[in-house]
Amino acid sequence: MLQSLRIRNLALLEEVALDFEAGFTAVTGETGAGKSILLGALSLLAGERADKSIIRQGAEGCEVEASLYFTDSAKMDALLETLDLPRCEEGLLLIKRSLMRDKAPKITVNGGLATLSSLQQIGERWIDFHGPSEPRRLLKDSCQLELLDLYGRCEGQLATYAESYRRWMDLVAEHDRISGETKLSPAQLEFLQNQLARMDALELTAESIDKLEVDFKRMSQSQGLIELAGRLAEGLSGEDGAESKIAATLREARQLQDLDPASGSLVERLTGLSVELNDIAAEVTTLVEQLQFDPEQAEQLQESMNTWLDLQRKHGKDLAAVIAARDAMRRQLEVQGDIEGALLRLEKQMSEALKLARKQAAILREHREKAAKTLAKLAAKMIAQLGFAKSEFQIGIVPLAELGPTGDCGVEFMFSPNVGEAALPLSRIASSGELARVMLALKTVLADLDGVPLLVFDEVDANVGGEIGSVVGQKMAEIAQNHQVLCVTHLPQVAAQATCHLVVEKDQTKDRAVVTIAPIQMNRKSRLSELARMLGDRNAKSALAHAAELLGD
Repeated sequence: MLQSLRIRNLALLEEVALDFEAGFTAVTGETGAGKSILLGALSLLAGERADKSIIRQGAEGCEVEASLYFTDSAKMDALLETLDLPRCEEGLLLIKRSLMRDKAPKITVNGGLATLSSLQQIGERWIDFHGPSEPRRLLKDSCQLELLDLYGRCEGQLATYAESYRRWMDLVAEHDRISGETKLSPAQLEFLQNQLARMDALELTAESIDKLEVDFKRMSQSQGLIELAGRLAEGLSGEDGAESKIAATLREARQLQDLDPASGSLVERLTGLSVELNDIAAEVTTLVEQLQFDPEQAEQLQESMNTWLDLQRKHGKDLAAVIAARDAMRRQLEVQGDIEGALLRLEKQMSEALKLARKQAAILREHREKAAKTLAKLAAKMIAQLGFAKSEFQIGIVPLAELGPTGDCGVEFMFSPNVGEAALPLSRIASSGELARVMLALKTVLADLDGVPLLVFDEVDANVGGEIGSVVGQKMAEIAQNHQVLCVTHLPQVAAQATCHLVVEKDQTKDRAVVTIAPIQMNRKSRLSELARMLGDRNAKSALAHAAELLGD
């Protein structure tokens, strides 16, 4: 859950630090007071893109920081590990994002630097926004199918089907590719065969290419290396080299030993040095011999390097790209040998893959049909509670003419707000208010399946009348039993049912507009005043009495 939030120099807000509790938090304020600033701050922490225009005028930059607590942070820690970010300590996740006018933006997660992409992936795990445009999504077939699959827990069946569908489509694409190919001429076949022969001669492995490049570099520098090695050999075993000097020194040491036996250790050490010098000299001589490239060997090495460079120019500098080109040529040659046979084999594989995909699509459709009946009943019950007592809500499974990425069927939400009228697709009959209530009903049913801890509702009660507002508030409270809920609302009936209440105000009495956000749930007088304002007049006795009634007095 979201524990705390600090905002500095964002839009018209100078600075605020807020503490949050579990359950239902309402956010209220006059239209245009700046409630969107709070939502904007949360969006920034969830990874939304932003430009510098959001920085408060006159400030060098803006900053948003939040702390979140997870009773079980295992899944979040696993994600953080894949993103190479520090794990949560005792379940605590710390996110900070700053945007400066003259500097690069900065994001940190648990103290580690993070990218915007990482922040977006993390945001998907802790916050879910439901804005004014959310009900309009219900008009999309993809959204309706997504909601049904979520309720029916069809993820496993859908993934299994999708894998088979992709396999079938890959075979179809390969069949189309081969069918579109023309038989190559003898000259074209010879060209491909020669290209493959050149590639195979190189042994296209990382080890062989590395050896080729090293050997070629040595050959290219062999003359200079030979000269250096020659001078080294001369210094070691030449007429006036180290070996002859050590030999003379050793003879003198032996004479010293004859006169003074105690100096025998010097003779042993010089003898060891002489042996080591002989070994080094022998290795240098061998190195000089290895650096001698005979003309035939040098020509072969040069030819291999030229081939490798030519392949890189044609197919890409990466070894994998060259190997992919080689494999494609091999397949092309194999197909040319028996195009008809290759097509027949593919057609057999396609038939088997299609049969399997249809079988798995049928299993998926069966799960959806069962889920549709249950979800429709639950949603209809919720919709009735939201003011459509005589309404009808149905979920129809629509067969598709052919298999698609999501199966062999689609889904259609049908609704009738009035008794005696046939249920029709939402796109044909639902007003914005009806859509809002249908979406809220579905969200209430699906809330337990949503694993995201914080749900943010932005004016979900738009186009809802005052009498139904109390029911909307009840639904928010129900969802808040399993989630932390933050709801921006204009209805006092909704705000009164929140356990926490934030008020956003804009002060324009001075030279500059200033936005403030403050909790009022601990101050009963302030809360009554705000609810009375929402009812029409914060100073009217009737409004204050109604506000007290809403709070349960």
